[in-house]
Amino acid sequence: MASLAHIFCLSILLTTFTASQSQNPADSCNGIFVSYVYNSGFQIPPNLTDPTAQPYNFKSSLTVLNNGLEELKSWRVFVGFQHKEYLVSASQALLADGTSLPAEVGNGTVFSGFPATDLKSAVQTAGDINQMRARVELLGTQYGAPEFPMPTNISLANDGFSCPHPSKTGNNETHICCVKDPNARSNITFDEEFLPRQEGDLSIMYDVISVYETRYWAQVTISNENPIGRLDNWHLSWDWMSEEFINTMRGAYPYVVDTNDCLFGAQGEFYKDLDFSRVLNCEKRPTIIDLPVARTNDTNLGLIPFCCRNGTILPPSMDRSKSKSVFRMEVYKMPPYFNRTKFIPPQNWKINGTFSPDYQCGPPVRVSPSMFPDPSGLPSESAAVASWQVVCNITVVKSEPPKCCVSFSAFYSDSVVPCNTCACGCLPNPSNVCSATDSALLLPPESLLVPFENRTEKAIAFNKLKKKAIPDPLPCGDNCGISINWHLLADYRNGWSARMTLFNWGETDFEDWFAAVDLDKAFPGFEKVYSFNGSALSGSNNTIYMQGLKDFNYLVRERDGHNPKKDPRLPGTQQSVISFKKKPTPGIKVVSGDGFPTKVYFNGEECSLPSVLPTNSDHRTAAAATVSGVLIALLVLMFLQQ
Repeated sequence: MASLAHIFCLSILLTTFTASQSQNPADSCNGIFVSYVYNSGFQIPPNLTDPTAQPYNFKSSLTVLNNGLEELKSWRVFVGFQHKEYLVSASQALLADGTSLPAEVGNGTVFSGFPATDLKSAVQTAGDINQMRARVELLGTQYGAPEFPMPTNISLANDGFSCPHPSKTGNNETHICCVKDPNARSNITFDEEFLPRQEGDLSIMYDVISVYETRYWAQVTISNENPIGRLDNWHLSWDWMSEEFINTMRGAYPYVVDTNDCLFGAQGEFYKDLDFSRVLNCEKRPTIIDLPVARTNDTNLGLIPFCCRNGTILPPSMDRSKSKSVFRMEVYKMPPYFNRTKFIPPQNWKINGTFSPDYQCGPPVRVSPSMFPDPSGLPSESAAVASWQVVCNITVVKSEPPKCCVSFSAFYSDSVVPCNTCACGCLPNPSNVCSATDSALLLPPESLLVPFENRTEKAIAFNKLKKKAIPDPLPCGDNCGISINWHLLADYRNGWSARMTLFNWGETDFEDWFAAVDLDKAFPGFEKVYSFNGSALSGSNNTIYMQGLKDFNYLVRERDGHNPKKDPRLPGTQQSVISFKKKPTPGIKVVSGDGFPTKVYFNGEECSLPSVLPTNSDHRTAAAATVSGVLIALLVLMFLQQ
């Protein structure tokens, strides 16, 4: 028989255990519980005198637990890192923006689950914690020496949830309980097997269309859904997660044909009888490019609908039949993934192009199988074996400077406000040649047709005449391949007009070019574009969309003048007048600024705008100014027609 002392001690232990259990924050959460715990860290080389620049190792744990009633599909969690963290590894998760590790995450990042993307509920698993929880071990480098380097915030990034401000447990843990938002609309039902397809600027479908024991064929479809987004010379890349490799392709090709990783790796050991001289690519992160138009009907590489367009994907508002690219590839798998229904889709997708916006791609999400026309030609459809969707959106903050710029001019001023200095970037240290900070010099209108390096004498003489200061060194050029002049042509009682001229100073012809302008106050009065195919952009309340007319859809490259030894090179040009009515915009002040665009795009790329507007510093009469504007237009047209 136990003594009273033993019974008392046991009672105390049970009480303490029960109390500690009840104090676990996860137990009181009836939603998605997320916690971040800083585990350890230590100083690493080099040893620096500046404590804020000293690097430190850190190890942390991120836990996501589904305590709700429904399955959490494709979980995503934001962690607000703030100490210039450089993440080296993350178990059971990937960076949701498609960046491969190691990566800088000091401004915060979103994690997504991999390989387990979904977290089941306790109801679905009888409380099996291993199916309800994801635990991510983080290893990385941080800077500075806070005793407990915690993130500014953590939050569930899935739609339809409400998350309060995180709470702390001690100095090294922060946690949060996110619950379903009753006001959020969702098209996901409780028993749906797949997530619905999402909308974005660009959608990439990864469809498995036929399977074998050790390999499968996948079809990749890149669809542009942004009305003014565009890709030229697209490059698509991803990470294989299970040592897969590409044997053959149709409709596209690897940027690098390389099989060394297979020959000297596990693939070569396993596939002993495979002729790797015919294999296309064994890189863990391959880069895929489109084929030229000449390969469209190639019996070995082409004959895929929507393939072979030199990497150009137009916006759907321009030509929906040219707004997608498709290719197929034969993928070899490695053990233990030889089950015909077991597939590991590629992760960390990236896509970019020349003269194209920057895209940020999310993780692949399993969706319902895509449907394709039956190859028999009968009026039926065949379903993909499995389908994933990758949604990419144009990033707001660009990692590169613009590739186009805008100059302003007007009928009431004989000066052109040129593109900004270094509008499209400058050399790292141009100060010994030109100034990257001084404002660009005003220009006489005729200099718009002269390359920057040939404008110097005209610009200096013109500014001296205007009694403007001439900086030394002179301002650098705009360094833009494409420049656009917006000229306020006329302003009268019932309406007004502008002229837009496109200049191509680059070495590349632009086929199927398009442009768009945002006019916040003047847009309702838009009437007509005369020499372009122009219209109001569908779904927008301030954007005019323009493209070349049939047989005039080329903006040709810069070319030699009539006498190459004496004449400067000439840009490729396109020009049109745009008219507006004033009745739909009562009170509009065209000359004061309402007649100038707030944003200008060329081929989906946002252009740099001048920081000032033309001024009537010469106090000329409106009639004289209008005549001068017409003469300038005629002068430009004479150059264009030569």
